Amino acid sequence: MFTHVSVPHTCPSPQLSRASSLPQARALAGAAAVTLTASWTLTASRASDDHVPNLTYDWNHTGYLDAFDAKAIRRGYQVYTEVCASCHSVDRIHYRELVDVSHSTDEMTAIAAENDYMDGPNDEGEMFERPGKLSDPLPRPYANEEAGRAANGGALPPHHSLMAKARHGGVDYLVALLTGYCDAPAGKVMLPGLYYNPYFSGGAIAMPAPLMDGSVTYPDGTPATMTQMAKDVAVFLNWCAEPEHDERKLQGFKYLIVLGAMLCVTGYYKRFRWAPLKTRKISYVA
Repeated sequence: MFTHVSVPHTCPSPQLSRASSLPQARALAGAAAVTLTASWTLTASRASDDHVPNLTYDWNHTGYLDAFDAKAIRRGYQVYTEVCASCHSVDRIHYRELVDVSHSTDEMTAIAAENDYMDGPNDEGEMFERPGKLSDPLPRPYANEEAGRAANGGALPPHHSLMAKARHGGVDYLVALLTGYCDAPAGKVMLPGLYYNPYFSGGAIAMPAPLMDGSVTYPDGTPATMTQMAKDVAVFLNWCAEPEHDERKLQGFKYLIVLGAMLCVTGYYKRFRWAPLKTRKISYVA
C-alpha cells in the first residue's frame, strides 16, 4: 500500500540557494506543509486501484455541531433540476422535506404544482393527472428502468437519492467526478460513447461532462463556475442522503446536556446517600 500525494498547481516550489539560511528553509518548508494540510488530506490508495483517489475537502457541515449550508442546498437543487434531473432521479425526497430547509412553503408549493402526477382512481374508476403537492416525491426522468436504458444507449443512469452514501469518498468523490473530465492519456483506448474521467472506476464513463461554466444562472448572484456548481449539487445530494442530518446533531447535543445533568445529580445523590456509611467510625469495646 502506498500513499498518493497530489500537489496543487498553485503551490510554490521555491529553490533555495546555498546562501539561504537554515531558519529560512525551515520557515518555507513549514509554510508549504501548512498549505498542503489546509488544502487537502492525503489519500491512501492501493496499487491495484483502477482510478485516481479523490481529494478530501473541508466542508462546513462535517463538524460535530455544524449544519448544512441552506444556500448551497438551494443552489444545488437548482443545478439538479436544470442539469441532472433529465437523467437522474432523487424520488426518495419529497417536496415537503425541502420546506424550511432551502425554500419556503409557498415556493415549494408553486414548484410542486409545475409537475403533473398520476393519481386515482376517481369516482368513475379511472386514473387522472393532477398538479403536484408537497407530499409528492420529486419526479422521475423515466417511467421505469427499461426506459432509462433505452434513452441512454443501454447505460442506466444511477439513482441519486443515496449517491453520497453509496460511493466511497462520499461528497468528495462527487465533486472530483464532476470536475475531473479531461482528455485520455496516451495509450488509453476509449470506446465510442465513453468519456475519460480518472476518478471513475476504470477511467471510462458513459456520462459526458455535465457541467460547464455558466450552465445555470444563480438568482443570488453567485458566479456559476463549474467548481461552484459541482460543490453545490454535491451538498444537495449529500443532504438528500441524510435529510435528518441537522436534526440528529441538534437532538444529540440536547441528549448530551441532559445526560451530563443526570450524571451530576446521580453523583451528588450517591455521595449524599452513602455518606453516613462511608464516614462512620467503628470502635470495638473490650
